[in-house]
Amino acid sequence: MENGNMRGREAGGLKKKLVTALGTLVIVVFFIFYMIPFFLVILNSFKQKADILRAPFSFAVKKGYSLENFVEAFTKMNFIRAFGNSLFVTGLSTFFVIVLSAMVAYYFTRAKDKFSTVFFAMMAASMIIPFQAIMIPLVAIYGGQLGILNHRLALVFFHVGFGMSMSVFIYQGFIKSNIPLSLEEAAYLDGCTNFQTFTKVVFPLLKPTTATLVILNAMAYWNDYLLPSLVLSKKELLTLPLSTYMFYGTYSADYGVVMAALVLTIAPLLVMYIFLQNQIISGVVAGAVKS
Repeated sequence: MENGNMRGREAGGLKKKLVTALGTLVIVVFFIFYMIPFFLVILNSFKQKADILRAPFSFAVKKGYSLENFVEAFTKMNFIRAFGNSLFVTGLSTFFVIVLSAMVAYYFTRAKDKFSTVFFAMMAASMIIPFQAIMIPLVAIYGGQLGILNHRLALVFFHVGFGMSMSVFIYQGFIKSNIPLSLEEAAYLDGCTNFQTFTKVVFPLLKPTTATLVILNAMAYWNDYLLPSLVLSKKELLTLPLSTYMFYGTYSADYGVVMAALVLTIAPLLVMYIFLQNQIISGVVAGAVKS
């Protein structure tokens, strides 16, 4: 009987190891397929145009690898200015979305009236409206009638407006299920106002959700091309994604320089993740564990 139990445990352990190994293999295969375009961009950013057209997937090159593409891309796209524009728009948009959406979500969660219920439902429903359906009226109204296009603050205004619904929806769910009302009642008894209760009690507890929304919104704003292309047309206001488009000609493109420009565009996000990965992981873990 004991031998049979031991064989059963060994068979069960072996089966578990095989399932784990198979799952790991599947994840690795999907990861490789997912990362192939990224590796190709980096690889071809060091090649000359002739080598890219001849063999874009090959490591062997006739003219050798060089940094000429990066130097040319850095100069032609005016990287410092474009980086500053992207940093200004992304940072300011993310800040206002986080602060305003947290306040709105807190009000919608704690206010027990029809106003909050109706407006929260409207904000949630607005998430299903595609941006492409309203981009023409957007340009016609704000550009043709109000004349506020070609300003970085106008782009920040649009980003905040389009990003509020999702952020409010996520914050509202977290506040409703993870922040007990007793904490706020204790703050009120200690003499805190509504604003002090939010800033000193509620908002610090939103750290896991805030970290997630900062990442999602910052990446979306940094990589956005369509909305900035509608709002900004002056060369001195272009963000990094818009600056990369200047390397595409009418009939051809210098693919090596384009690849180098793309690497320069995504490099700041990669650097940010390297320095903030511990905070990102701890925030996710804190949000997943309940005490």
